[in-house]
Amino acid sequence: MSDDTEAAVAQRPSAAHLRVRAGLRRPHNWFQLVKFCLVGGSGYVVNLTVFAICVNGLGVHHLVGATVAFVVAVTNNFWWNRHWTFRARRGHAGFQAARFFAVSVGAFLFAAALLELLVSVVGVSAVPAQALSIAAATPLNFIGNKMWSFAIELHRD
Repeated sequence: MSDDTEAAVAQRPSAAHLRVRAGLRRPHNWFQLVKFCLVGGSGYVVNLTVFAICVNGLGVHHLVGATVAFVVAVTNNFWWNRHWTFRARRGHAGFQAARFFAVSVGAFLFAAALLELLVSVVGVSAVPAQALSIAAATPLNFIGNKMWSFAIELHRD
């Protein structure tokens, strides 16, 4: 490849980047983001409540409490996002659930790493650190679920 061709390829935006850019221009996507955040808000309350009970009430380690809280909240969030936010009832629920869980686990791992950093290194109390880590992972979660978990299926078997 010539230097000019390599430079042109390096400057070309990726397909995902183009999709995100086009998506930002559609009002429907902004309404979905608001719905996603409302569902996430309910999951946020569920998560923090379960987390506080585990850590403060039961005395479990903050990462164990975060894991228990995640499992409870992700179930709530899947149902509401599937039926209300993305209205993806036509797709196969099992496939959507697997994808949603995979995206959620990725966001959870990011949030758990941030939680550990905030608690162990920075010295933030567990519940506020959990609140911050969940908020920081929300954009990753939305984009993954919008573009993969509940994406409109264009072809059927």
